[in-house]
Amino acid sequence: MANLKPSIPKGTRDFSPEVVAKRNFIFDTMRAVFTKFGFQPIETPAMENLETLTGKYGDEGDQLIFKILNSGDFLAKADPEKLQAGDSRRLTPEIAEKALRYDLTVPFARYVVMHQHEITFPFKRFQIQPVWRADRPQKGRYREFYQCDADIVGSESLLNEAEFILIYDEVLSRLGLKEFTIRVNNRKILSGIAELTGKPDKMMDLTIAIDKLDKIGIGGVEKELLQRGFEEADLDKIKPFLNLGGTNPEKIRHLKESLASSETGLKGIEELETVFTYLSRFNTNRAVVELDITLARGLNYYTGAILEVRSDEVKMGSIGGGGRYDDLTGMFGMNGLTGVGISFGADRIYDVMEELKLFPPRTTLGTTLLITNFDRETEMFALDLLQTLRHHHVAVELYPSPVKLQKQFKYADARNIPYVLVIGPEELQSGQLTLKHMKSGEQEKITAEALPSVFSAPSS
Repeated sequence: MANLKPSIPKGTRDFSPEVVAKRNFIFDTMRAVFTKFGFQPIETPAMENLETLTGKYGDEGDQLIFKILNSGDFLAKADPEKLQAGDSRRLTPEIAEKALRYDLTVPFARYVVMHQHEITFPFKRFQIQPVWRADRPQKGRYREFYQCDADIVGSESLLNEAEFILIYDEVLSRLGLKEFTIRVNNRKILSGIAELTGKPDKMMDLTIAIDKLDKIGIGGVEKELLQRGFEEADLDKIKPFLNLGGTNPEKIRHLKESLASSETGLKGIEELETVFTYLSRFNTNRAVVELDITLARGLNYYTGAILEVRSDEVKMGSIGGGGRYDDLTGMFGMNGLTGVGISFGADRIYDVMEELKLFPPRTTLGTTLLITNFDRETEMFALDLLQTLRHHHVAVELYPSPVKLQKQFKYADARNIPYVLVIGPEELQSGQLTLKHMKSGEQEKITAEALPSVFSAPSS
């Protein structure tokens, strides 16, 4: 039997050392800003109980959850009738009790409920871990990807929403993005629009349709709204909101007039005004903050402000998003705990930075110095020097075997190691070692004692 060519599942990727170094640069930048704003790290399991996740993301989201088959004979306890009927939706809970997490927000809500007596509220947490979605892979969309979340639970203050906008601004500015837009809206405004049509119970249908505006256009949204139970007369009331233009204050004035009959809609407008008032007291770096009524974010659990971030320099989907959820923990038996959070799409941010060449050269720097291996005697000398240099926090390695120098230099080139230290019999006898700068080709003589001072590195 022929050997099968190894492969990985679609929508997943291997990461080379260079890529990992760049990704860590993104993660470290986020951690630094999260910590600066008072957030603490937590981690949750890769898998959750299936019942923890289902019903939290809407019907479409539920279908994108990766289910994990039960161990052993997973069909043994399955209902024969459901099995015979091929009813996968009803059969799934019987053969799959666990699932890979779809996002970090729902597991966080579960964490809060389970650890509520250990937590000091308001609780500010950040979490950087992979999530999995059975989506169709495409540019910027993967089935396994990292999310970088920050949430605050136990506080109704809209200052939190403003601070999350500042976090987006600082992280993306530190990463080198120069042009990006943070779009904001409020779910209560969308509820107000649904009330305006006389169909308040169809707010989620309205939201799901509007959320697809970028993909299917206004015509596609209108068609979907009709399919979801809205009528032509309703579209006449909805379309002006989809085409709303002007500055943020102008949009707010128009919304106040259009939603004057909706108490819920006016409440959403008031909340947005409060957020903008807070933001007016801060200086942002590069972010453009825009009120966008077409921003809907289709997840079920958002109840107030919603946010989404896009790069204006690269054609890419959203690179971050979030919002307020007033009843998420209620799904797990803990009522009355409001929360608000954001998520960074680290993989998309990576793609944006790679396209714009924003990664600084130092992010991929690993080994600084390679010591050549000439023979047994020089190897023993190099071992002492290796230990001394590492004691001085120099990233250094000794070539593991005495092969031709050409091969060792080729290794240094392939690894982008900037310096090579040559120790041969002549160097050993004279005490003058040869240090070669690989990029320029220049060489200099140096003693072992003077070598550590050449490589300045921070102490631990």
